[in-house]
Amino acid sequence: MTTTPAPARTSAESAVTLAHIMSEHDTNLYGTVHGGVVMKLIDDAAAAAAGRHAGVPAVTASVEGMSFLAPVRAGDLLTVHARVERAGRTSMHVSVAVTSERWNLTGPVTDVATARLVFVAIGPDSRPHPVPALRPGG
Repeated sequence: MTTTPAPARTSAESAVTLAHIMSEHDTNLYGTVHGGVVMKLIDDAAAAAAGRHAGVPAVTASVEGMSFLAPVRAGDLLTVHARVERAGRTSMHVSVAVTSERWNLTGPVTDVATARLVFVAIGPDSRPHPVPALRPGG
């Protein structure tokens, strides 16, 4: 069975922003948020962006890079921005930027992490599924 992907989409059409207030339950012995907690939020946002672009669920194929730039503390509002930056036949490269600020204040906003992940779209038959092309503009 041949499946035709949906019409091309811009990266803005699949962009996802997640925000979460970090709590003491998210911290390590040093009082900062576990890197794994941040990584899970990155993967969640990236999967949502890839799934939006593909129109079907998408699974993480690889993490091409992840950089932690600043610590996150309990009481910080962590915001995760993800967008598809490249689309192949069944795979998508998703870039993610993570910022933090105190939950009850306006600014300053701190860049805390960046990541780039690759996702594969999965069709109803549990096999790789074609994805729309990435259209410029957005």
